[in-house]
Amino acid sequence: MSVTPVAVGLKTITLALGGLITFYALRAYRRTGSPALRALTVGFGVVTLGGLLAGVVDQFSPLEPSVALVVESLFATVGFAVILYSLYVD
Repeated sequence: MSVTPVAVGLKTITLALGGLITFYALRAYRRTGSPALRALTVGFGVVTLGGLLAGVVDQFSPLEPSVALVVESLFATVGFAVILYSLYVD
């Protein structure tokens, strides 16, 4: 059994959930105008975008799969740093 269809399925679910979290965080930010919620929205958006880009690199580019891992890790690191910032901003 190839693990690729399972990985693609799980990545699709992850992107859907990340997209929903980003969407609801954006709605909360628009409702309140809170800078913390704006940063939270950006953070989750960056993490979700990184997952999408990593999947595109892995499935549709001639680059090695390890490049997709680096792309996803970079976006996750930046996104989580922004989420951490959102916990401290007033």
